[in-house]
Amino acid sequence: MRKAERLFQLVNLIRAHQPISAEQLAQRIGVSVRSIYRYIDDLSLSGIPLYGEPGRGYALQADFELAPLTLSQDEIAALMLGVEMLSKSTGVALAAAARSLLSKIGAVLPPHSLSPGGAALRALGETPSGHDLRHWDRLHLAIRQKHPVRLDYLSLDGTPSQRLIYPLGLFYWGGKWTVGSWCTQRAAYRDFRLDRIGALAVPSAAAAAPVEVNLQAYMSHQAEAWRQITLVGH
Repeated sequence: MRKAERLFQLVNLIRAHQPISAEQLAQRIGVSVRSIYRYIDDLSLSGIPLYGEPGRGYALQADFELAPLTLSQDEIAALMLGVEMLSKSTGVALAAAARSLLSKIGAVLPPHSLSPGGAALRALGETPSGHDLRHWDRLHLAIRQKHPVRLDYLSLDGTPSQRLIYPLGLFYWGGKWTVGSWCTQRAAYRDFRLDRIGALAVPSAAAAAPVEVNLQAYMSHQAEAWRQITLVGH
């Protein structure tokens, strides 16, 4: 990666996660902390309004805006492929937003660049059926609003159950979606396949999820579970 690209990435990371420490920036970009200090100096000398908060990290002035992006051919291809995949494999609202975004990207591409209809990289594989996605929008909304949902679920061995869950994230596995959740019945993180969910409802009243229950904790739990599986496999 060129230095200019690293500097641009650094500014984006600071803007998205401010305040963020030099150690965190070094880990995300894949360079040494000393390099981060040099990059910060370079950005400051170029006029980027960065400032450090002792004990917390770096931040940007609230009114700072980056210049318009200039994308490479590979970056445009990656962006359009990802948006096209979203347009075919999510719920109604997000799929519509993805199609709209795809049109906007195509409208502003420079001459001789890629266009939505002429891209060599296309999403043509298996996509979820409308039946499999029927609960996608409601689960997505519940995640955004931090609401629990009650669902009828049929496990892979054919066992039916009713669960009250706090959905935390939606994950696509190539043809199938799962919702990562906190299951109140098991008092543990659990994954549910969307195509195995029957009825789904948002209860009118429900207790708040435990304070420690969140997406970051779920991801850490999953990472540890995969690590244990890997250890057993060896």
